[in-house]
Amino acid sequence: MNAPWKSGGPGGRDQFAAYMCDEASLDVLRPIALEMGWQPEKCNKGGLRNAVQSLSITASPNILLVDLSESGDPLNDINALAEVCEPGTVVIAVGQVNDVRLYRDLLASGIQDYLLKPLSPGTVRDTLAQAQAVFSAPRGHEPGAAKSHLSTAVIGTRGGVGASTLATSLAWLFSADEKLPTALLDLDIHFGTGALCLDLEPGRGLTDAIENPSRIDGLFIERAMIRANDNLAILSAEAPIGTPLMTDGAAFVQLEEEFRQAFEMTVIDLPRNMLINFPQLLANVNVVVLVVELTLASARDTIRMLSWLKAHAPHARVLVVANKIQPSLAEITKADFEASIETPVQIAIPYDLKAASMAAKLGQTFADTNRTNRAGAAIRDLSRLILEETGEARAAPGGAAAKPSLLGKLDLKAFMGKAAAKKETAPR
Repeated sequence: MNAPWKSGGPGGRDQFAAYMCDEASLDVLRPIALEMGWQPEKCNKGGLRNAVQSLSITASPNILLVDLSESGDPLNDINALAEVCEPGTVVIAVGQVNDVRLYRDLLASGIQDYLLKPLSPGTVRDTLAQAQAVFSAPRGHEPGAAKSHLSTAVIGTRGGVGASTLATSLAWLFSADEKLPTALLDLDIHFGTGALCLDLEPGRGLTDAIENPSRIDGLFIERAMIRANDNLAILSAEAPIGTPLMTDGAAFVQLEEEFRQAFEMTVIDLPRNMLINFPQLLANVNVVVLVVELTLASARDTIRMLSWLKAHAPHARVLVVANKIQPSLAEITKADFEASIETPVQIAIPYDLKAASMAAKLGQTFADTNRTNRAGAAIRDLSRLILEETGEARAAPGGAAAKPSLLGKLDLKAFMGKAAAKKETAPR
């Protein structure tokens, strides 16, 4: 369908417009619009239908706020709105229906956010500020293009080898240095240190997911995960010691699936005992970092785990990383260790007690605190090696092309582009 001719063009587009059904919402919105340097006259009376009629003859604004309260079929009406919107318009919906499924469907259609009435000034202000940032952000790819997701599991062959330290450091490097949206999943339910390493409270997100796997969706992920920086979100737990882990593993698989839609990188701090009961955790993992120490016990367990990984995760690239290396105090040499496991050690990280203590005191990851010493440099080498191992997947097109939709003209959230691609490739 060819959209009708509209007055104005990219240079003449308004920064903001709103179409609201009730005066109470307009009373909240107008002062905020004025505060943000926009014309309060652009806050119009009338909901989504009025917006479609108005925008069919005028250029759409950069940021559009529409009220769905009087819409009998919001998703169908949103498609009608897409027909009259200029490319790049950031759309925020407002409504009275508090329904998670509707929220997910609207986001999947391309809406930037969905706000519930009655409107809160603080929430509206934050949402509009985020919309401004989204509109101003550089667009290096088509909204509907799917991107590869890279998943890394970090497993220690023995307790205390430093697997959690490496997992948090890798997640931090991917998010802070590489600027990749990253999720850190700490599956040590009772004694995990993922949040502790970053001086954060773990919250109840992971325990809630285990208790109610059916609740896990995009909205749950957004609310349950703890933000460490702009690109890093953590899901961990500190379950009571007297509470056993009662799950069939469905929650963990569902979490990994949601991470693939919402992030570009996942780092899983995976206790070795979890592999026994939940081997499906590695079904979609790209890289396994096997953290070892130069001891006889670790050599024995490395042999066993390499054999297990070959049988249960043959698709994953396994990187053997020797941590806390002290050549003068090692039980066996690195050469003897490699000969016994019949696999080379890709990365050797020297032991640095002072550096580890400093990171713990500062509440920062080891890699963030120690950017210049040998141990920090080795961890950075490991992060680059992981990215190199999955470089072909990152460079290759992310599966089948997403089905073009009317809302492809709207400015989608990055992770919703992945959701659209998944929807296209799903069997019917």
